[in-house]
Amino acid sequence: MLITDSPVALDADVLSESPPMLDKSFADIDWQVPWMCHINQLSIISAAIHSLISSSEQNNAVVYEGQPIDVIAGVLNNAFNQQSSNEQSSHGQAELPMTKPTHNNQAHTLKFVSQDALPEGEAYESFIATTGNIPTRDNLHDLFNGSIWLTFPKTKAMLNYYHMLEIAAQGISERRGRVRDTITVFDENGAVLVTSDASIGEALVNFDWQASLVKPRVKWDDPQQSNSHAQAAVYIFGHALLEQLVYPRKPLCAHSIVIHVAQEFFNLSLAERMRYLDDEVAYYMDELLSKNDVTPRQLAPLPILGVPHFWSENADPSFYDDDYVFRSGRRQKSN
Repeated sequence: MLITDSPVALDADVLSESPPMLDKSFADIDWQVPWMCHINQLSIISAAIHSLISSSEQNNAVVYEGQPIDVIAGVLNNAFNQQSSNEQSSHGQAELPMTKPTHNNQAHTLKFVSQDALPEGEAYESFIATTGNIPTRDNLHDLFNGSIWLTFPKTKAMLNYYHMLEIAAQGISERRGRVRDTITVFDENGAVLVTSDASIGEALVNFDWQASLVKPRVKWDDPQQSNSHAQAAVYIFGHALLEQLVYPRKPLCAHSIVIHVAQEFFNLSLAERMRYLDDEVAYYMDELLSKNDVTPRQLAPLPILGVPHFWSENADPSFYDDDYVFRSGRRQKSN
C-alpha cells in the first residue's frame, strides 16, 4: 500500500540552516519505496524522523523506565507502544514482544535503550536476553534494526535465543561458528520469499532467475498495490540491507529463505500477513539453526532489485542479462 503522508527528503541547505538532531543521511530515506512497505508502524516512524530532522531544538536524552535513551530509541519505543495499543483495540489484548528465554533467564518485555546502557564488556546479545533492553544508537543501522524488531519480534527473539545457546556452549570469541554466522548473515542481510507456487521458490534456490523472477512476473505481488491473486512476494528482514538500500545499487544481494504458503495468504491484509509470517519465519529459523550442518550457504542469494515491482528498471527483461549480478548457481556441492 502507498503511504501518502510520508515526508519528502529535505535539502542539504535546509539542514544546514537548522542543525538537526540526526545526521543528514536520515533525510535521504525514501519512506515510500516498495521494499519498506511491510514495516510495522512505518508512518509513525517516518513522521517522527521527519519531525526530528526538521527540528531546530536539540533536546537532551530522556529516561525510559530508569534507563537513559537517545533519539532513535525514543522513536522506536513510541512505535512499540502504538503497535501494542493498536493490537489491543483490534483483538482485545496486546501481545507484548518478549525475549525467548534460555537456561535460567526469564522472558523480558522488549524495549529500546541508549547504547550507553550496555555495560562495558557485556555481549550485546546477552544484554538483550537477560534484560529485554535493545541498545540503540542514533544511526540508520539501528533505526532499521529496531524497525525489524517491530515487524518480526518473534523471529528476532528466536535469533537472539540461538545466539545465547551458542554463547553458552562455545563462549564468546572472534570465531562465531556456523550457527552464529548463519544468524548474523540472515539478521543483517536476510529476505523472505513467500510463495504459493513451489516452482518459484525452487527456481530461486537453483539460481534460475528466468523461472523465478522474469517469466512468472504476473504472479508477483506489488507491495504498493497488493493483489489477492498474487502468488509470490519478498519481504526484507536484514536491517543492514535496508540501510544499504537507502542508496540503491543493482549489485545488492540478499540472503533469502523460502516460505511456502496457501493461496489464502495473499487475501490477508498487510498487518495480518506480517503477523502470520513472523510465526512462520521464527519456526523456520528454529528448524534451520537446530541442525548440526547449518551454514550461511543454505540461504539463497537474491539480487534484491531484481524482485518484480521493487525497481522500475526490472520491468525490462534485459535487466536480468547482467551476469555480474544474476550469476549462475553454486549449489552442486551443497546438495
